[in-house]
Amino acid sequence: MTERELRTVAEGLTYLEGPRWHDGQLYFVDFYTYAVYRIGADGEVEKVLDVPQQPSGLGWLPDGRMLVVSMKDRKILRVEDDGEVVEHADISDLCRGHANDMVVASNGNAYVGNFGFDLMGGADHEHTTLVLVRLDGSAEIVADGLAFPNGMVITPDEKTLIVNELFGNRISKFAIKDDGTLGDRQDFANFGELGDEGDLAKRLEAATIIPDGLTLDAEGAVWFADTINQQAVRMAEGGEVLETVSTAPLGVFAVALGGPDGRTLFLCAAPDWDEGARSAATEAKMLATTVDVPHAGTP
Repeated sequence: MTERELRTVAEGLTYLEGPRWHDGQLYFVDFYTYAVYRIGADGEVEKVLDVPQQPSGLGWLPDGRMLVVSMKDRKILRVEDDGEVVEHADISDLCRGHANDMVVASNGNAYVGNFGFDLMGGADHEHTTLVLVRLDGSAEIVADGLAFPNGMVITPDEKTLIVNELFGNRISKFAIKDDGTLGDRQDFANFGELGDEGDLAKRLEAATIIPDGLTLDAEGAVWFADTINQQAVRMAEGGEVLETVSTAPLGVFAVALGGPDGRTLFLCAAPDWDEGARSAATEAKMLATTVDVPHAGTP
């Protein structure tokens, strides 16, 4: 485990997700204050947007308008140039649980994951879909059978989508076709199939990795949040662990590379992911450290 100095860049929040470096600022969401925030060059935390049905993934259209996932009503919201918030897409019929993380390609195509089951309610695990939302707001399922897709990046050549399967013991990748749909699933890193086991505790016990949040670097490696083990992991394609950064005693649930030179690793840290506990406390932090290899791809 590499010893890198961690610093706190935001605190006093509930549960942070969706960190994105955009136009020289760090954006992120806080689940249980139901808002999108950003941190400017002065280090001040500023609320950008309220999302009453709980925000998650963030991205930007080619013209600069922001998209944000509204989780519980399973919609994608769009912030217009005048600040008005409108519905970009309703994907409720295409999701099997709360809408969740999202990556927006340079052409405006958005890829959106979802829980697939009632995680916070203690339901059995079920596999689920990835949804493509096009620039005009139309939507379709482009992949199925994923184990809680959570954390996605698009490679710099815009030909490959890499996605964590949080409860699948793997990171998967898909070729992006010219029409925005996806090819067959392939392994970026696979540590053993967990099958259709519905008991989440058994899936977690059997898993080698539980990858949450995802960011890509210029050497083609990914950083992900290793939630259970309280660390961020840098992993090469094929599964070799290149580096780990501890966040103990806190867990880490999302990561992003950014900063002026792309070498700042931002880490969304909290004690756990329990909705009841996190919504009742303000123990979440945004941590940061400096790494060697800069950011690549989208976001």
